[in-house]
Amino acid sequence: MKLSVIMPVYNRERYVVSALRSLVRQRDAADLDIIVIDDGSTDGSAEAVRSMMRENPCIRLVQQSNMGVARARNAGLRHLPPDAEFVSFLDSDDISLAGRFKADLARFEATSGLELTYSLMTLVDRIDDEKLEPEADCCTMTLRGISLSTALFSRTLVDRIGHFDEDFEQSEDTDYLLRVFETGPRYELPNTVAIYYRRHAGNVTKEHSGRVRNHLRAIHKSMRRRKADPSRREVQGIFELKSPADWRMP
Repeated sequence: MKLSVIMPVYNRERYVVSALRSLVRQRDAADLDIIVIDDGSTDGSAEAVRSMMRENPCIRLVQQSNMGVARARNAGLRHLPPDAEFVSFLDSDDISLAGRFKADLARFEATSGLELTYSLMTLVDRIDDEKLEPEADCCTMTLRGISLSTALFSRTLVDRIGHFDEDFEQSEDTDYLLRVFETGPRYELPNTVAIYYRRHAGNVTKEHSGRVRNHLRAIHKSMRRRKADPSRREVQGIFELKSPADWRMP
């Protein structure tokens, strides 16, 4: 079975090789197809990706002018191969846990009609990029949050949902996931961690006011869709804190 993973990249030379290594080590899980969309990086991100491509033909690089993450994700969707049965995402500064895809794909094999797995993520303030693991004594928090990277989608579900809303500069992932769950897909919520979400000074999500504004806009659009179409479902019980409740990022 073929699994395509879409990775948007913008000025992540420092982290992108680690992110790609975390995917490549899972080639035993499926016929892996990694689609990297370089969204007009001005640093050495593209060269870093090419350095990985030389020994890993499963990695493809698509370059475009800087158009934002929603357009980058859509470019990835347009480059999905016809035979890709599953689709996932990974941000270029995060780490996909070893064995994650094998475990999730086993759930699809065991459950007829399953369309989506949506797992946990662990926020980490320091990652050992050699071991691809959190550093000792780092701060962590595990939760089921808003993250495309914790999801493994069937291709039929992705085709049904369509593209990302390019009007969103941020929270395009929130909008997309709300649209997914509104349709009532058959899904499972594994209590296993899919990714280490790296917290650092360059996180887009640290732009708090803009993120909140776009997040609320995504929720408002969801409410309007459900009002216009009562068959769409309210999204409940998807996001939950796991540990620890008093966690704070320094």
